[in-house]
Amino acid sequence: MPEFDDKYRFDTLAVRAGQQRTAEGEHSEPVFTTSSYVFATAADAAERFSGEKAGNIYSRFTNPTVRTFEQRLAAMEGAERCVATASGMAAILSTCLGLLKTGDHIVSSRSIFGSTTLLFTNYLAKLGIETSFVELADISDWSSAIRPETRMLFLETPSNPLTELADIKQLADLAHQNDCLLVVDNCFCTPALQQPIRLGADIVIHSATKFLDGQGRCVGGAVVGREDVVGEHVFGFLRSAGPAMSPFNAWVFLKGLETLKLRMNAHSANALALAQWLEQHDAVKQVFYPGLESHPQHQLARKQQTGFGGLLSFELEGGKDAGWKLIDATRLISITANLGDTKSTITHPATTTHNRLSPEQREEAGIVDGLVRVSVGLEDIEDIKADLARGLL
Repeated sequence: MPEFDDKYRFDTLAVRAGQQRTAEGEHSEPVFTTSSYVFATAADAAERFSGEKAGNIYSRFTNPTVRTFEQRLAAMEGAERCVATASGMAAILSTCLGLLKTGDHIVSSRSIFGSTTLLFTNYLAKLGIETSFVELADISDWSSAIRPETRMLFLETPSNPLTELADIKQLADLAHQNDCLLVVDNCFCTPALQQPIRLGADIVIHSATKFLDGQGRCVGGAVVGREDVVGEHVFGFLRSAGPAMSPFNAWVFLKGLETLKLRMNAHSANALALAQWLEQHDAVKQVFYPGLESHPQHQLARKQQTGFGGLLSFELEGGKDAGWKLIDATRLISITANLGDTKSTITHPATTTHNRLSPEQREEAGIVDGLVRVSVGLEDIEDIKADLARGLL
């Protein structure tokens, strides 16, 4: 197999990077369903366990199928190393526990996934790792929240579900001026539309469950970044604590990566058309989608993304009752809190993805009762519009 360096372009990396054919000469990547590996000699085993020799040891932290997925995603993000995990939340946990210690401080966007907020406030806090939450797009808010003990800046951009953006390069400069790591959750754009490491971020987080898979089949996550950070500390945590990705799931994600750019471009086209249609509807108070010229950060999205993604949300007049009425009237769109699927999905964030937050936390994050989120799939856009129209009368 060829060496995959900068001479190969994104679409080629998505299909070819990371594969190492076995003696069988297979064309498609195999699934290595084995828990352990056989060593040639006792000395061979000792050298692998000590790190003197590279090679497989135990599938909790060394598996050829998982490694192929890791190498391919790292190449697509323009990074040195990737560590695959059991879920997106496991990726965030592994990053924090691999890199932080008691007394350290995180500055996080307030506009993050509800489970991530609870991970920071309910669990990392027990370990003496404190988090301050700031407005995603307000660089002065980020700057004023940084302390001498701050070690990490954490954000999603675009955010879920309001699609708010942060200037990644600006935040990277701020982080590095204060000896902090910038961690960007790139779940909603994927490397097909946005590459935060090329904009200065240190670490990229993925829920592979979403658009990387693209068909709602498996759960997984990934941490991407430098070898001396991700390859040493995050991998060290995974090796000891064990939140590992299964080989079968890694193989499924590999197949997803092969079509990622095609799918993300199609998701983006459908989402833009739907957002423009919703913006003109009398029942809709406001649409949140960075592809709209009315979005306050539309120009920033054009600058740091190559597409606007498949996720949008909108606020209805009439609050929760109007939101539930709309959702219940759908016949085509799937009522599920998952996203990133070829099938369009719809949910009411205040009572699903963000329901464990307090009313005050939801208000701060802008999760109002009339908000509805749609992950726009690959169905015909006219059928998606018609399905939503049932509940927008």
